Amino acid sequence: MLKAVGLALAGALVLGVGAAGWAYWHLNNNIKGVDVNSALGDDRPARAAARPAPTSSASSAPLSTEPLNILVLGSDSRSGAENAELGGGDSTGGARSDTAMVVHLDAGRASATVVSIPRDTLVTRPSCPLPSGGSTTVAYHAMFNSAYAVGGPVCAVKTVESITGVRMDHYLEIDFSGFAELVDALGGVTVTTDQDIDDNDSHLHLAAGTHHLDGKQALGLARTRHGIGDGSDLGRIGLQQKLVKSLLEQIASSDLLTDPARLYKAADAITGSLTTDTGLDSLAELTRLGESLKGLSAADVTTVTMPVVPAPSDPDRVVAREPAASELWESLR
Repeated sequence: MLKAVGLALAGALVLGVGAAGWAYWHLNNNIKGVDVNSALGDDRPARAAARPAPTSSASSAPLSTEPLNILVLGSDSRSGAENAELGGGDSTGGARSDTAMVVHLDAGRASATVVSIPRDTLVTRPSCPLPSGGSTTVAYHAMFNSAYAVGGPVCAVKTVESITGVRMDHYLEIDFSGFAELVDALGGVTVTTDQDIDDNDSHLHLAAGTHHLDGKQALGLARTRHGIGDGSDLGRIGLQQKLVKSLLEQIASSDLLTDPARLYKAADAITGSLTTDTGLDSLAELTRLGESLKGLSAADVTTVTMPVVPAPSDPDRVVAREPAASELWESLR
C-alpha cells in the first residue's frame, strides 16, 4: 500500500506542475492530517536509533538510515453510505477499523515486515486524549479495534504502542471505498484463493482458484471472514496478506506512469481516502517515503500475524500468545 501511494503520487507531482499547480493543489488538499505527536506527547516508546548508513548497489548514494514503523489502518470512516454499498460501514456516520497492520521498514529500505493485528484481540486499552478535551478511561479486556471507535487515530496509535512497546513513527489510514477505487485505477488485481468463498456480508462469491478482481471484489476479499475457515478474523488476515503481496506485484508490472489519465485517477483515489499523521500529510512527504521504497519488491516483504491464542474468557476472541508476541515486537524496535 505504501508503495502504491508513492508510485501514484510521484507521477502526480509531475502532473501537478504540468497543470499549472491545480492538480497538485487538489491532490494535496485531499489528504487529511491528524497531529498524533502533539496529542500523545512524550509518554511513548523511544524512537529507533539511526544505524550506519548503507549504500545502494546501483550507486554510492546513502540510503535511509533509520528504520520506520508505520501503523496502517483500513477503515470506513469517510463515507458511510458509500462504504455500506461496498459491504462495510453504515450511513449513520459510525466508523470502524477492520484492518490493522504494523509495517516495519528496515534501515536500508531493502526489506519490510508487515504484522497484522487481529481486530478481535482483547487488550488493555489505555486512556486516550480526545479532540474535544478530556480523555477516555482505561478499558480492560477490550477488543483491539474499539480503540479507533472511541478515540480515532490517536487512540489507535496509543493502543498499538501500549501493547507492542514499539514507537509508531507514522500513521496511515485508507478508507475502504478509496481502496476499491485505487484497485480499479490499477486495472484490478490478480489473487489466488485456496478455497471457495461464499460470504453474503462482504458480497463476495468466488470459487477456489485464480481470479482477476475489480475494486469492489478486492475490497470484499479484504473484508471476508464468514465465508472462509472457522469464520474468525485470522482467516480474513490471511486473505489480506495475500492481497498486499498481489498488489505489490501488480504495481511492479503496471504501466501507470505512462498513462496520465489512469495515474491521476489513482492519485485522486489515494489522496481522497487518506488520513495520515502530520509528518506525512502532504504530497511531497508521501512521495519522499514512496520513492525510498522503489527498490522494494513483493519478495522483500514478509507478512506475519501477531501470535495469538483463544481468550480464556471468550472463545470467540483472542489474546496475545506469549512470549512469542513480545519476541516479535522486540524484533521491530
